[in-house]
Amino acid sequence: MNIITIGSGFGGLSAAIRLQASGHQVTIIEKRDKAGGRAYVYEQDGFVFDGGPTIITAPWMIHDLFKLAGRRTEDYVSIVPVTPFYNIRFEDGSVFYYTGDREKIVEQIRAFNPSDVEGYDKFFRATERIYKVGFDLIDKPFTKFSDMVRVIPDMVRLGSHRSVAGLVNKYIKDERLRQVFSFHPLLVGGNPFQTTSIYALIHKLEQESGVWFAMGGTGALVRAFVKLFQDIGGEIRLSTEVDEITIDERTKSATGVRLKNTSEVLPADAVVSNADVAWTYLNLVPSRFRRKHTDKRVKGMRYSMSLFVIYFGTDRQYHDMEHHEIIMGARYKDLVSDIFRRKHLPDDFSLYLHRPTKTDASLAPAGCDSWYVLSPVPHLGGITDWKIKGQLYRDAIIKYLEERYLPDLSKHIVTEHRIDPLHFQDELNSHLGSAFSVEPILTQSAWFRPHNLSEDIPNLFFAGAGTHPGAGLPGVISSGKIAADLIEKLNH
Repeated sequence: MNIITIGSGFGGLSAAIRLQASGHQVTIIEKRDKAGGRAYVYEQDGFVFDGGPTIITAPWMIHDLFKLAGRRTEDYVSIVPVTPFYNIRFEDGSVFYYTGDREKIVEQIRAFNPSDVEGYDKFFRATERIYKVGFDLIDKPFTKFSDMVRVIPDMVRLGSHRSVAGLVNKYIKDERLRQVFSFHPLLVGGNPFQTTSIYALIHKLEQESGVWFAMGGTGALVRAFVKLFQDIGGEIRLSTEVDEITIDERTKSATGVRLKNTSEVLPADAVVSNADVAWTYLNLVPSRFRRKHTDKRVKGMRYSMSLFVIYFGTDRQYHDMEHHEIIMGARYKDLVSDIFRRKHLPDDFSLYLHRPTKTDASLAPAGCDSWYVLSPVPHLGGITDWKIKGQLYRDAIIKYLEERYLPDLSKHIVTEHRIDPLHFQDELNSHLGSAFSVEPILTQSAWFRPHNLSEDIPNLFFAGAGTHPGAGLPGVISSGKIAADLIEKLNH
């Protein structure tokens, strides 16, 4: 089959590699001048900044793609373990060193609150049960309601109606420890107080397989996937944007894509969209072909928060900061409510601070550090005017970091770049400038999430954060596998 993949994020690359390795002819169409989607790479003044995902878990999924194509991961990219996984810092000056060493975790819990040791043990056993069931579903399609019916008993038994924070708070009493074990949904676009507790499996996943980093940055993993794809005969067209998915009026099947600017039509037997699901339906599929995914239905879904990210290089190194730092503000539940529910940009923030030069010095000039600091913010459904607010918000974050963690920071920043919700909307074609597409609440998970196979167009498939199973590297790589498997079924 001749297959076109729209977008070269990890979901699109995963689907394209699998399909090309199975004997199909795949062409990836990418709007930007480099592959990667949200994993774009910015390079300036000798510094390298990964645009988006920086936390690699479930590394076997990466190895599987290379094996499938008859290649070895290590011939393309080097993936190394990171420890501690995260430093989690609190306003009172306490720090939790989050690692894969169970004894060290327990030791720190004892130091924070001795009475929570027993509760953590129960929480960990709960995450093991969730992991056993939940992770098995990560690469299974939910295209029929019967797929959902099959797993409902397990979901009820595991209490998936409860949120991640609800599950954690059932077992753990110390407020700081509650944050340590419930923040993970924020890394995949979810509110810890509303994201289904199925996502608590991330704790078990990290304890089981670690947290990893690609030497050269996440961009090195993108380049490795692109090279693998091309080595097995795939074609990628950069700086090329799709204007429309062309559809046969009679069969209602996709026949290819029309390109923007040139109006060239590329024929295809199937189309995989790794573009944002909402964007694809609203902008690439004419409304007369969308009986199920009408404008009203698509706009009526709940979308994840957006992000404000500052990429900066310093002409000095801050040796006491680890590769991944989670900086918790004074508020937790109210802060995420401001962002997710009230769509209000608060004056305070919790931050993820990324210092990849801790692991790979090549990402900055000698004696320097490469960084990004990320703040979750409301998507564009709120009233924030980023053209006015952007610089003020940037200044507040830098001042906060300087006063608490990175002395004299402003004097040492030698290069800088930033993105905000407008970037996600205008550059990444993400509905409402959402950073993670459809929000991962229970009523938008599994069968209730936009399907990997369109119900409107019988040969239009989806890979990426907005479809099943969701955001995060394991999720989007799995979505590519699901899309490829469904196309194989269609072909037979």
